[in-house]
Amino acid sequence: MPDHATATAKVAVFVSGTGTNMAALLYASRLPGSPYEIALVAANDPAAPALALARAEGVPTFALAHAGMAREDHDAAMERAARDAGAQYIVLAGYMRILTPGFVGRWEGRMLNIHPSLLPAYPGLDTHARAIAAGDSYGGTSVHLVTEELDAGEILGQIAIAIQPGDTPAALAARVRLAEHQLYPRVLADYVSRWNDPQHLLARVRTLALALPQTHERESHGAPGFRVGTEKSGKFFAHFSDRHHGAPHVSLLVKCAGLDELETLVEAQPHAYHKPAYYGASGWIGVILNRADLDWDDAAHWLRRSWQQVAPKSIAGLLDTADAS
Repeated sequence: MPDHATATAKVAVFVSGTGTNMAALLYASRLPGSPYEIALVAANDPAAPALALARAEGVPTFALAHAGMAREDHDAAMERAARDAGAQYIVLAGYMRILTPGFVGRWEGRMLNIHPSLLPAYPGLDTHARAIAAGDSYGGTSVHLVTEELDAGEILGQIAIAIQPGDTPAALAARVRLAEHQLYPRVLADYVSRWNDPQHLLARVRTLALALPQTHERESHGAPGFRVGTEKSGKFFAHFSDRHHGAPHVSLLVKCAGLDELETLVEAQPHAYHKPAYYGASGWIGVILNRADLDWDDAAHWLRRSWQQVAPKSIAGLLDTADAS
């Protein structure tokens, strides 16, 4: 059984040219403690220098020229290569192709790109010339999630680069590239490590819990908890536990059907569930959150189940109403 607490994320890097950002990502991945590894370097140009560098470093490669192919067919081949390599994330590093919406949608939240501007300023091409022409004091670089809209996904990190008097686009680009090589590995490492970040996990739980009808947050035993009903008479349906009561896990505590279900799940899937101290005897189960294979749809399902168990009958039907809206 894999060790889900120490899993290393597998990343496919898509390139079209020399691959300097790919190289920065690759060499950073070989530092002690890196949370990711490069599982594949793939290119739409079989002659891309990045491929030769990857091969020299022992990284699997894939190349397929896009000329003469339908965009959907080329995307499908690139995606298949990434999946065959076991990639959990795709990172675009100078990949000069606009991806089809279907491809982007299937990798939503798992595909990153780097762009040479301080987004949302100057999406697209000629970013340095546009920044200089506008009289900006700073250019820069941004790492963002890939969405259907060009360079419009959530910004994960940025570095600002001063524009100097008399700067040319080429001179500014050279300094921005140095910053890119620092930014991309750091942002990627942070992003693939979110599954082990209690603050990120709490934010996800909070969003799911408070989306349920008539819920509010209240601290319980020094930890965040979520209740259904009024502020005065509401009942807890979930607790967030960051290694409380000596547990080694960050977990979501929710009501289950009883001790039989709890013990069955813990025995069958000890990497996913545990019996929480204090709460376990009362029919609460711990859904372990800090694991790389967590399914957030499953966490949402547990929150809904627990909400339904404790919600007053007068508002229990609101969940069905919310689903239908």
